[in-house]
Amino acid sequence: MAERPHGSQTGGGPPPFAAPQVVAVAALLAGILTALSPRYGFHRDELYFLVAGDHPAWGYTDQPPFTPLAARASTAVFGTSPQGLRVPATLAAAAVVVLVALAARELGGGRRAQVLAAALTACCGYVLAVGHLMVTATFDLLAWTAVALAALRLLRTGDRRWWAALGLLAGLAALNKDLVALLAVALLAGVLATGPRAVLRGWWPVAGAALALLVAAPNLWWQARHGWPQLTVAGGISDDDGAENRILFVPLQLAYLSPFLVPVWVAGGLRMWREPALRWSRPFVAGYGVLAALVVATGGKPYYALPLLLVWTAAGCLPLARFLRSAGRRALGGAVLVLAAANSAFIALPVLPVSAIGAANAVNPEQGEQIGWPALADAAAAGWARVPAADRARAVLFAQNYGEAGALALYGPARGLPAPYSGHMAFAGWGPPPDSRDGPVLIVAQRDATGFEARFRACREVARARTGADNEEDGALVVLCSGTRKPWSVLWPELRHFY
Repeated sequence: MAERPHGSQTGGGPPPFAAPQVVAVAALLAGILTALSPRYGFHRDELYFLVAGDHPAWGYTDQPPFTPLAARASTAVFGTSPQGLRVPATLAAAAVVVLVALAARELGGGRRAQVLAAALTACCGYVLAVGHLMVTATFDLLAWTAVALAALRLLRTGDRRWWAALGLLAGLAALNKDLVALLAVALLAGVLATGPRAVLRGWWPVAGAALALLVAAPNLWWQARHGWPQLTVAGGISDDDGAENRILFVPLQLAYLSPFLVPVWVAGGLRMWREPALRWSRPFVAGYGVLAALVVATGGKPYYALPLLLVWTAAGCLPLARFLRSAGRRALGGAVLVLAAANSAFIALPVLPVSAIGAANAVNPEQGEQIGWPALADAAAAGWARVPAADRARAVLFAQNYGEAGALALYGPARGLPAPYSGHMAFAGWGPPPDSRDGPVLIVAQRDATGFEARFRACREVARARTGADNEEDGALVVLCSGTRKPWSVLWPELRHFY
């Protein structure tokens, strides 16, 4: 039987939810992510979150509190290992699969369309990448997908009480990352441009916005109290990577979602725009255009706009289900799905030997950032051994960036290293060392770092880290200096940096 569209503002509800099949797809994805989670090692951001979780706060220099606190909770329950840390990320990716299937249902997709939506989502490179790592983007994707699903329900039914759910979800999303404001602006612009504008009437939209602000208030208070450092960080990202992000916006949209899925999400966007019964969903078409323009204008990361393309993919699964009615076409579709899964796994998951990681790094450099951290700690330990025993009580271990500092904090104690300091991001707020630590300084920095003599005295290279992979820390410098040129309390503002 052919798939038929269901549901609109004028009548008819969505078809039944294909829960057993969709949950089975989500469980399969969770099993694959769990099996692969121990490979390679911690990502630099994960190492940072492990330390940040030990400094609980309503905010941090570069982010709201959710991900660091989730990291602390997960390791408390499952242990301090990559697989223990990544349990919430695995569950979040599985939940995204279910939510996109529910979006397909809202857009009129029956059982086959919902299962296709779940399967295509599970094969999406971006979903695999953030499901494998415990990073802010993991929960951003989950939150944005949940917001999108609630917005679809609001637009389809016209029931303005859904504004309360939208407000709650947006507020929770803001406790993980402030980028949800871009999604709110994009969808609001889409509604204003294409309708249905009736959902903006009354006091429910105001109540939803107030609820979002109330939930996000603790982090907003923290940011205001500390001078809005996240704006500084965002400006640094735009200044350093903005031009590259703009150039790569379209290519990476295709690569991260999967080039094999392009016909599906294009069909979905056209369907939402053209199909009379789905006229209410047009804000998701116009909204993606607004969101893409905002991301490009601000120099943001290309993946910021991907969650709305998952909604387009969900919309495209009904015409895809119709296309796959014959056995021959189903065989073709299965082959394409396998290719999409293989392509995405190559980009997003630790399936390659470490020696071949450079091939995946060309598209997703986060792969390489999971390799070599124990080797970095080994190099630092070799450098620390050069510090005279009599001077170690006054010596300081200083890392250039938060990944290095996080690695030294995790792997250093077993190697006899002291707690590290760093001026990078939130680490700057956990310093400086006391001025009484006026002895030697062991610096760990990336291979292209220079200018140590400007702030430290009598510096010499004593070791190099060899990670065995093509990544930012391969060849990292370990430099031993006899001391600082100023007391730490005076020097610290010069060492603080946001990017």
